Amino acid sequence: MKTVNIVLVSIVLFSGNVLFGQKVEVNPKASSVEWHGKKIGTNHDGNIQLKSGFIELKDNQIVEGKFVMDMTTITNNDLKNEGYNQKLVGHLKSDDFFGVEKYPTAHFIVTKSSKFSNGKATITGDITIKGKTESISFDVVRSGEVYTSSVEIDRSKFDVRYDSSSFFKNLGDKAIDDIFTLDIKLVVN
Repeated sequence: MKTVNIVLVSIVLFSGNVLFGQKVEVNPKASSVEWHGKKIGTNHDGNIQLKSGFIELKDNQIVEGKFVMDMTTITNNDLKNEGYNQKLVGHLKSDDFFGVEKYPTAHFIVTKSSKFSNGKATITGDITIKGKTESISFDVVRSGEVYTSSVEIDRSKFDVRYDSSSFFKNLGDKAIDDIFTLDIKLVVN
């Protein structure tokens, strides 16, 4: 009888993970978000720290997830002159770009996902930057407890106007591309 009870308990526990999903927290310290922006003749890149996040998996699919980036932590990696570096970082934090005093975080919430096939899935969700929300889709690659993705974001949809040809004409080579990229690595516990 004990063997039957152990088997039944094991089946119930296993079924719970399959039927109800498995929620895993993202480790912010082991995870990374790298940003890349460009304009004619120059590129810049840096980091933004992940504040928190979780993923819920069910039947080899992400059924729920939420991620919060701490926009006050924006850094620049390519400018070695400390003065220029801090000037760029200050400008990115200003209202010309991400207005981090008023909008200290950005959020992404998963709204749907395909099942993982050969370690890859397509995610759709709502990203909120500067209080504006847009739906985006992108591919995610899973390798063990690490999820990676490269996400292109159109800053003009979030009212990030500085030197954007979507808002200003005749900028010539001063125009900054509207598309910036986030290379994301999420490590779950």
